[in-house]
Amino acid sequence: MTRATTAWRLATGAAYGGGGLGLAGAGVLALLRQQARSARRHVESRTVKVAPPPGDGVYGRGRGRPIVLAVLGDSTAAGLGVDRAAQTPGVLLAAALAELAERPVRLVRLAVSGARSWHLDEQVDKALREHPDVALIMIGANDVTSRTAPEVSVRHLHDAVGRLTEAGTQVVVGTCPDLGTVRPIGRPLRWLARRWSRQLAAAQTIAVVEAGGRSVSLGSVLGPSFAEDQDLFSIDEFHPSAAGYAAAAAVLLPSIADSLGVWPAAADRGLRNLRRDTVRPVATAAARAAGRTGTEVQATAVRGSDTGPRGPWARLRRRRPPDLPTPEQAERAAEATPLA
Repeated sequence: MTRATTAWRLATGAAYGGGGLGLAGAGVLALLRQQARSARRHVESRTVKVAPPPGDGVYGRGRGRPIVLAVLGDSTAAGLGVDRAAQTPGVLLAAALAELAERPVRLVRLAVSGARSWHLDEQVDKALREHPDVALIMIGANDVTSRTAPEVSVRHLHDAVGRLTEAGTQVVVGTCPDLGTVRPIGRPLRWLARRWSRQLAAAQTIAVVEAGGRSVSLGSVLGPSFAEDQDLFSIDEFHPSAAGYAAAAAVLLPSIADSLGVWPAAADRGLRNLRRDTVRPVATAAARAAGRTGTEVQATAVRGSDTGPRGPWARLRRRRPPDLPTPEQAERAAEATPLA
């Protein structure tokens, strides 16, 4: 079975085989459970026990109604592990988006540490009351660690994206990061964690595109680079550090800005061939994106048709991550006192 077929079947709920553990012997299963318990104890003993600073407020200057940016999802979306609001992905993105749009941006952070995909239902309820212009969703890691069935996870994500897009909100989803780089996880569980997270990321992409949003792969951003540079991890060796959040935000910004029509075309000029647009069936696009740094996937049409012989069409696009405002610049960009 190809990666594209696996992603499609997981996204549509056609199959879920337990991640390939069906033939594992009792000894292997016992080892995996022991490794999972050990990793959880290690991470929980070092995880910051206070909620991340919210950073809600208005950033940037300019004329016009503020762009409303809603951030939904789990602890990665919230910015757990940093001390200052200006180090969280929401604030970094709000400040950068304000510069690009030359308009103020109002940040509404609704992400909650520990959230799984089914928690998005409540977060979307709250987001819709704010009438966001664009919503960023980062979700999936807790679904993997809790072994939530992928078809359940992607159904909730599909519904969340669909509700937001129906309300006129642009939606960008940072898909499940590669958990195979988390140091406290030993082998062979680390290999399985990578497999599970990439499968979920691909299935998420299909669900997001079908619901009218666009996805951005965080797997390789929070994957190989994290494995090589431990400074991108916070003290618990699970959540990103301030530098890690900045790396993720830089990958997400082009898609968020482009969804609002404020990404400069000049920023994409001169990119290498591998970064040019390509069009594939959505399942193939999702499988390719899951392991490629910062790849964006969104629906497209070929010769006037949204669907081909192998399913809906999707466009893959890779952009050069831009420089973001520093935390100090983000703090100076705040026009209003952050809300409590």
